[in-house]
Amino acid sequence: MTRRRALIISFLLAAACSGTDAVPGTTAPATTTTVAATTTTTLPPPTTTTSTTTTVPPVPFDPAGATIPAMQAAMTEGRLTAVTLTRFYLLRIQEFDDGLDAIIYVNPRAILEAAALDRERAAGAVRGPLHGIPVVLKDNIGTADMPTTAGSLSLDGFIPTADATQVARLRAAGAIVIAKTNLHEFARDILTVSSLGGQTRNPYDTARYPGGSSGGTGAALAAEFAAAGLGTDTCGSVRLPAAFNHLYGLRPTIGLTPTDGVIPLSYTEDTVGPMARHVIDLAILMDATAATGSRYTAAAEGGSLQGVRIGVIDALFEPSDPAVTARVQGALELMAANGAEVVSAPIPNIVGLRGNATGVFLREFRFALDEYLAGQPDAPVESLAEIVASGKYHPIITAQLQRALAATLDSAEYRAALDRRPIVRDAVTDWMDDNDLDALAYPASTYAPATIGSNQRGNNCGTASVGGLPALVVPAGFTPNGLPVGLELMGRQYAEETLIAIAAGYEQVAPEWTPPEL
Repeated sequence: MTRRRALIISFLLAAACSGTDAVPGTTAPATTTTVAATTTTTLPPPTTTTSTTTTVPPVPFDPAGATIPAMQAAMTEGRLTAVTLTRFYLLRIQEFDDGLDAIIYVNPRAILEAAALDRERAAGAVRGPLHGIPVVLKDNIGTADMPTTAGSLSLDGFIPTADATQVARLRAAGAIVIAKTNLHEFARDILTVSSLGGQTRNPYDTARYPGGSSGGTGAALAAEFAAAGLGTDTCGSVRLPAAFNHLYGLRPTIGLTPTDGVIPLSYTEDTVGPMARHVIDLAILMDATAATGSRYTAAAEGGSLQGVRIGVIDALFEPSDPAVTARVQGALELMAANGAEVVSAPIPNIVGLRGNATGVFLREFRFALDEYLAGQPDAPVESLAEIVASGKYHPIITAQLQRALAATLDSAEYRAALDRRPIVRDAVTDWMDDNDLDALAYPASTYAPATIGSNQRGNNCGTASVGGLPALVVPAGFTPNGLPVGLELMGRQYAEETLIAIAAGYEQVAPEWTPPEL
């Protein structure tokens, strides 16, 4: 943990422990004292015995492993406050992030925001299920009160002019952005290493990768640094960290959730998606950020495997680690034993149809990033060319940045990559329609998290990304040496409710969430 992060957390915890809202560098709000009302009752004449009634204070709530609805219920009952919950997560960041490097920046106003939300609740105003709930954001998602860096030293200290739309929606719903998380620099790969944040490590085995590029969010949630969080997914960047950190993670349909205010990798393939330890928490974040009411929460609450038909894409199981295949098959067998019908889905040439899933964003990155920077007058650099010239980036992305500088959108390869999108989408959708399927299944990664310094294989991101389709990863258990495995469920466009309902049905019969031994 950097000295700056450590100091911020120390100040925040001191403020929380002292009972004040003040944090160094901020102005404390006026102190309000609330006195409990006293009710006077006329008692009968005294008798030979005296009865004394003692008010028992509420039993404190332990947030470890809890769902967001359980936290809200505890707040309603007076067993938990937003300040106490925020302090719980700050303590965990302070204690465990040194060994993980999941966090780039801690919100210095987190306790202030929590205290303000507690006052709202005390006044009878509760914004919804995220009121007073701390969340983390991948550090390419813009925040107007904290740096947004994409993990790059070239953007160190940069604060955007406005919150990303999804951040604004989370805050309006009462969420507290407790911290920004590390990512593979500029979201360019799946290892989660950056010049600003270093190498994030997997909480289940710190010698291994956490997945990426949203690996900081994945590691932070597995380590319980927040209740839930957001990542971005261009090709597996939410789904792979979910699989590698024993989480649920959703890549929404292209266009369903806004990406404005996000430092881009691709004009046309970027999505922002939620990650969480429980399906209901993922659904709550979707309802807040997709601005659709409570449809996803309702899908999670009514989730079931009964009558569900799932097609297994066998072609996406190879090549693979047999231990990973066994866990994915075990999860499918569990679904089948609890009401789902699991069948084979040999979609013709599904791998060949999608082509190279990186063909679009490799060419779009420079243009998308330059356009973003042009709209940010306070950005320390104005273009990718300036970033490359500065040398302020991790050496691991040098070749990728050089290729991006040389890329053009006026090429047959780029046009062919765009042309594949409706072909893949229609192939998947037509097969599902013809075979009456609710979802398609395959490993999120055919290999477990690799040892840091080696090559990470197995990412199955391409079909959903090229097709612009939603895909949700569910935990499938662990390999014999304790590494998390993820099963990916892909659906039709805008079928997020169906995927969430299936995942919730699976969660009901799957083993309980297992935290890492930190």
